Amino acid sequence: MGNAPFLLAPFDADTHDRSTFCSGSEPLDRYLQQQATQDMRRRVATCFVALASNQCIAGYYTLASASLLLSDLPASIRKKLPRYPTVPTVRMGRLAVHQAFKGQGLGGALLADALARAARSEIAAYALMVEAKDGAAAAFYRHHGLIALPDAAQTLFLPLANLAALR
Repeated sequence: MGNAPFLLAPFDADTHDRSTFCSGSEPLDRYLQQQATQDMRRRVATCFVALASNQCIAGYYTLASASLLLSDLPASIRKKLPRYPTVPTVRMGRLAVHQAFKGQGLGGALLADALARAARSEIAAYALMVEAKDGAAAAFYRHHGLIALPDAAQTLFLPLANLAALR
């Protein structure tokens, strides 16, 4: 199953078989298999999948609108923003890679796609944010440039304006 090129696309329960998805995390697997379609139908999250050449779901992530309290941001960032109580963000709620595709950089590619989608959105958002499920996940996000909130090390964010500077 490895070394396949991936196609990133919105999840479609009618055409994408999610029944065999196995990331090694039961809650992440269960979400894709049982909850993602309902969340999309209710418009509380959107799910995107990475499809291998055999159309197997190699990984997925979700996006939803969210906000951060201005007071939770680092002071150096907070002083540059308007004094609204909250800052609009895009939340990446879940990110998972099928066990057969781990170690190929797919997690980073999914994160990059999520950042690109958030940056392209016509709806204003200051940052992409995530709630890391554990220390290893937080380390993954820090490795990719996300910043931990000062008082919540498992909540990380990346200002979307930073992406424009990379282009």
